[in-house]
Amino acid sequence: MFIAGLAAIGAGAGGAIPGPNDRPSVDQLPVIEQLPDPFLMLDGSRVKTREDWARRREELKALILYYEYGHMPPAPGNIEATEVSSAVSETLGGTEKQLTLSMGPDRKVQFRLDLTIPTGRTGRLPVIIRGDLCWKKVTPEVAKEAMKRGYILAEFDRTQIAPDKNDRTQGAYPLYPEYDWGAEAAWAWGFHRVVDYLLTLPFVDGQHIAATGHSRGGKAALLAGALDERIGLVAPNGSGAGGAAPYRIVHPKGETMARITTAFPFWFHPRLRTFVGKETRLPFDHHEIRALVAPRAHLSSEAMGDLWANPTGNQQAYLAARVVYEWLGAGDRIGIHYREGKHAQNEEDWSALMDFADKVFFGKPVTRKFDQLPFPAEPKSFTWTAPAAVK
Repeated sequence: MFIAGLAAIGAGAGGAIPGPNDRPSVDQLPVIEQLPDPFLMLDGSRVKTREDWARRREELKALILYYEYGHMPPAPGNIEATEVSSAVSETLGGTEKQLTLSMGPDRKVQFRLDLTIPTGRTGRLPVIIRGDLCWKKVTPEVAKEAMKRGYILAEFDRTQIAPDKNDRTQGAYPLYPEYDWGAEAAWAWGFHRVVDYLLTLPFVDGQHIAATGHSRGGKAALLAGALDERIGLVAPNGSGAGGAAPYRIVHPKGETMARITTAFPFWFHPRLRTFVGKETRLPFDHHEIRALVAPRAHLSSEAMGDLWANPTGNQQAYLAARVVYEWLGAGDRIGIHYREGKHAQNEEDWSALMDFADKVFFGKPVTRKFDQLPFPAEPKSFTWTAPAAVK
C-alpha cells in the first residue's frame, strides 16, 4: 500500500504542468510521521548511486512544485539591462550601479537590480545575490565588508516580479497566465533571471554565485538555489516555515502551516493549504528541499530568539539534510549558524555568510564553526540512514 501510494505520487504526463487529477489528493497520500526519507524513490526502491540521486532530485523537484509552490515559466532568453545610474563610492570601496532588467513577453517583466562592484580588483569576481531590495539595501557596513572581501553585491526587488500581496494583476502574473506559481516561486524565478544577466558580464565569476535572503526572502532564496545548479551557495536567513524549517517539527511558538497559508496564501500554490492538520501526509519536507542543493554549498542562519522561524525544527532539518551531504562526500559544504537576538539579517549574519563563502568557494581558513548545535541533537526526528557508500 505504501509503495503503491508513492508510485501514484509520481504519476503524470511528460513535462506538462500536472493537472489536479495527475497526482493523489492529500487523503490519498500515505502518512509519514517522521521526516521523510530523501533516498526513497517513488517506486519504493532506494537510491544507490549518483545516477539514482539525480533521478530522485527530479522527483523531489516535481513534488515540491506540484504540492507547494506552483510551476514557473522557463527562462525568457531576452533579458535586457538599462543603466539608470552609476557612481564610485570611496567610502564603500566600490562602484554602485542601478539597473532595470527587462524580459519576458514584450520585455514587460521589469525589476530593479542594484550592483555594488569592488574597485581595484581584477579578473572575475564572486557574487552574492539578495532579493530583498524591496525593504532596503544592505547597510553600508555590510557593503563595505563585501567590497573588502571582493564580493559583488547584486540586490534586486523581488516584489516587482510578484507583489507581496494577494493580487495577480501585477508583475509577471498576467504575462504568464498559464502558470500556477505563487509569489515564492515567482521570487525564486527572479533569482534565476538575475543569474542569467550576471553570466553575461565579463567580470562575474559564474562558478561562485551565492543567493541569500531574509524571512520570506530567505524562503525564495532556498527555492531558487534548490532548483538552479548555477547557484553555488544557498544561504537562507531566518526563513522558517516554507523555508529551511520543516512543517512536521514546529516550536510551540513557531509559525505553522495553518498560520502561514492563512496569512500569506498567495505565497504558495493552493494545494499546500489542503495539508493543514495533515502535515504528515505531505510527501516531502523541507530537509529535502535543502538536500536538493547538495553537493553545492548550503548555509542556514538562525537567531535563538526568533522562535517564530522555528530554530529547533531548523536544526532537525539541517541534521537530516546533512546525511545526504555526507553520503555525497560533501559534508563540509553544509553549515548552520545560530546567533543571539531576534528576527533580522544583521551584520553578524552577513559576516557568517561571507566567512562560509570564503571557506567553500576559495578554501580560505576561517575560525568560525558551522556545525555548532545549540539544541540537543537527540532524539533525531528520523530513523532512516544513508545507503551504502555512493557509487
